[in-house]
Parts: sequence; C-alpha cells; structure tokens
Amino acid sequence: MNKKSALGKGLGALIPNDVQVKESNKPTVISLNLIKSNDEQPRKYFDDEKIAELAQSIKEHGIIQPIILNKKDKYYVIVAGERRWRAAKLLGLKEVPAIVMELTDKDILEVSLIENIQRQDLNPIEEALAYKKLLSDFNLTQEELSKRVGKSRVAISNIIRLTGLSDTVKQYLIDEVITEGHGRVLLAIEDPKLQCEIAQKVIDEKLSVRELERLIKFLKTEKQPKEKVRELNPYYKDVTERLQNYFGTKVNISNKNNKGKIEIEYYSDEDLQRILEIIDL
Repeated sequence: MNKKSALGKGLGALIPNDVQVKESNKPTVISLNLIKSNDEQPRKYFDDEKIAELAQSIKEHGIIQPIILNKKDKYYVIVAGERRWRAAKLLGLKEVPAIVMELTDKDILEVSLIENIQRQDLNPIEEALAYKKLLSDFNLTQEELSKRVGKSRVAISNIIRLTGLSDTVKQYLIDEVITEGHGRVLLAIEDPKLQCEIAQKVIDEKLSVRELERLIKFLKTEKQPKEKVRELNPYYKDVTERLQNYFGTKVNISNKNNKGKIEIEYYSDEDLQRILEIIDL
C-alpha cells in the first residue's frame, strides 16, 4: 500500500469549525513527558521500521509539522501526529512543537480519523472500526459521516461491511496480504472456515479480485441444482454489473417479455440497512 507523505487538504481542513485553538493557532513547545497516546486512536498498528525512518528524517530536518494535542488535566493527549511523537521519543528528544486545542471526544476521534485517512495510514479494518465507533458512539448517520470525512456513503458502507469477515480474513487485510477488494468479494461466503480457505487460496495463487469473483461464482454454481443457464443479453448484463458496483453486492435481473424483477442480495441485518440507506429508505 502506497503511503502519502503529506495531508491531502492541509491542517485547517482537519479542524472542526467550532473547535477553539489556543494562542491564535500558533505552535508551542511541549515536554514529551507530558504527552500521552490516544487510546481511541483509529490506527492500531505502527511499523517500527517506518518510525525509525521518520526519526532519521526528524534528526536531519526537525519536526516540520507540529503535533496536535488536546489538554486533559495535567497532561496532553495526541490528536494527530502520533508517528512524529513516537519518532521523537526514539531520538530521545525532550520536547516537540505542538498546537494545543480544546476538543470533545468526538472531535478527537474525528480529527484523528480524517488525518489518517488523508495520509492513507489506516488499514481497511482500522478504518471500518473507526467509522463504526463514530456512527454508534455519537449517533451520526452515514450521510453525516460521509460529509465529515469526505468519502461517499457507499464507500463508507462497503468498508464497514469488512468487519463481518472472519477474524483470520480480517488479519489478512491488516497484514495487507489480500486487498479490500478481495475482502468485499469474500463476504459472499458465509461459512467462516470456507471463507478462510478461499482467502488462503487467493494468497497462495496470487488471485486477482476478478479471478476470486469467478472462483466464488463457480463454487456457488456447483452447489446449485443443474439447470439450463440463459445468457443475459448485453444490455441486461451491463445493467447488472452497474447495479452490483453501486450496491456493492450481488444483483440478479430476470426478464421475460420486457417484464421482470431485480434481486439485491444482502448478508446480514447491517448489510440490509446499508442498502436501504443507499436508496434513501
């Protein structure tokens, strides 16, 4: 996965309009001993090798972008910049440049999430869990969340669906041995054991997402009673593919004498709710 080295929208875009910034948004210097990691930080995995590389860069050039902190009693909690904080500790620095803000718990999670998304620092499972936490803890709708983090509601729904994968397959995503696209396709397999077996086949044989789709379609066809399969005409085939891309799930269209029906598959109550929100029901 490629990592971006700078924020996509800049620091100002990360700060909610109603947040108070101390000292006119000017960086100050804070002792490392007074700074603590954020337990609700969306990012759970930090690459030690990357931290070491960042530490070397800081040693040569200093910390160019201040760490964003929230004051909590006698100490400060990191809102954005935990990698810089870890690298500074590795170097044995005593203090770091920082911007101190007054934030609610919701703001902290939101700003941390947006920063990591823009840097592409989160794996899909970390991102999905952060979205779920924002939705459940702060009673946000997916539409509201979409506007705040700058991602489409469909994209957010598709990422959240990944939490329905088996623990083993979720770990494969975290380890980046399969992609988010593979994960979405694997959701079509309800049996956790079979899901893991197919995921392992993807890894062993380096299957693309399309190849995985064909494999799962073949497995499902083999389990069904044999019957004559009628090929959809190109128009209905194209519409089916567009609907599947839009809803992020399998769609069937049956047509006879210019009449028919559209079937949209879902795999859990949460998945059904996701589809209903897409069509505003």
